[in-house]
Amino acid sequence: MSKPTLLILAAGMGSRYGGIKQLDKFGPNGETIIDYSLHDAIKAGFGKVVFIIREELKADFQEIFGPKLDGKVEYDFAIQNIQSYVPEELGKVERTKPWGTGHAVLCAWEQTDTPFAVINADDFYGYEGFKIMADFLTNNTDQTCQAMVGYQIKNTLSENGSVSRGVCELDENDFLKVVIERTKIYRQADNTIVFEEGEELTELPESTPVSMNFWGFMPNVFPVINEMFKEYSTQNLHSPKAEFYIPNVMTYLIKHDLGKCKVFSNESEWFGVTYPEDKPTVMEALQKLSNQGLY
Repeated sequence: MSKPTLLILAAGMGSRYGGIKQLDKFGPNGETIIDYSLHDAIKAGFGKVVFIIREELKADFQEIFGPKLDGKVEYDFAIQNIQSYVPEELGKVERTKPWGTGHAVLCAWEQTDTPFAVINADDFYGYEGFKIMADFLTNNTDQTCQAMVGYQIKNTLSENGSVSRGVCELDENDFLKVVIERTKIYRQADNTIVFEEGEELTELPESTPVSMNFWGFMPNVFPVINEMFKEYSTQNLHSPKAEFYIPNVMTYLIKHDLGKCKVFSNESEWFGVTYPEDKPTVMEALQKLSNQGLY
């Protein structure tokens, strides 16, 4: 039985963070957040890692992660550039921002031939999530069943500003019904969690499951993503900020009866860096885990 592959989304620009946060040092010994994900993924049973990056980051990634992975796990690089998988007849695309996470996954098609998981480079997910996902991807025999490791909204907020999260609605068997990207979620002074839409505030229960972009897919999803992106890039050729997200893909599969998505709940605390001010909090959390002997 082949071991699953881990795709790490590391091509984003980090516009709010101001710098290449994927390579920033957060751990007690200068570790990046990716180092923790690699440690947990290899321990959980992933057999290959694919870094999805911009061309200009490749040398840095090779230098930082190559020596740590050589002999431990197979690894490769997929380059996400603006023209990748855009239909040729559309010509040169005028945009500076990458096309988003769904497009990033498509860019790793050639490097991926087993069931695979997708994570963000700058998010700490914890070992539990990797173990849940590796077990699912290794044992799943239903080619139409994808997966997501969900986190409770209360464990995913930033003290330094609002966050964007994919808010999930599940059916009675914990399959995903819908995931809606909410771009302004925060905790109010009275401790309630809300999202803002226009002038309206809507409260979210503390245990609301949200997507932190930890997805699992069967490899037969690539042709579907390819067709979807062809259409998306054609329609959004002149929208330089339009992004094709992974939830767009999952929603499409569910809506067209092409697949379902099992959501695994997970009590772990998630942490990540959206803002520069988040860095000390993350460093403190990683130091604590190190003190507990977990890393």
